[in-house]
Amino acid sequence: MSTYVILARFTDQGIRSVKETTKRADALKEMVKRFGGTINLIYWTLGHYDLVTVVDAPDDASLTALLLSIGAQGNVRTEALRAFSADEIGKILAKTV
Repeated sequence: MSTYVILARFTDQGIRSVKETTKRADALKEMVKRFGGTINLIYWTLGHYDLVTVVDAPDDASLTALLLSIGAQGNVRTEALRAFSADEIGKILAKTV
C-alpha cells in the first residue's frame, strides 16, 4: 500500500451543499474501500484547502481512478501528494549516489 495526502477544495456545488459534507465523507470511506484502499484521517481545514485526507491505496492507478470518481461528483477538486514514511524514504535514499 502507498500513502497519499489528498488536499481538496469545495466547488461551487460543494459549498452550496456544505451541510452534507460529513455524509459525503462517510460515502467516501466506502468508495475508498471499493478501490482497495483505506482512509486514515479526514480533517476539515481553514485556509486554501477545505479538506485534508490521508489515504492508503494499492497503487497510483487505483488512487487516480478514485480521484477521478470523486471529481466526477462535482463537490470538490483534489490535489494528491504521494507520502513516504521514514522507512520508505530511508530505502529510497539508500539508492542515491
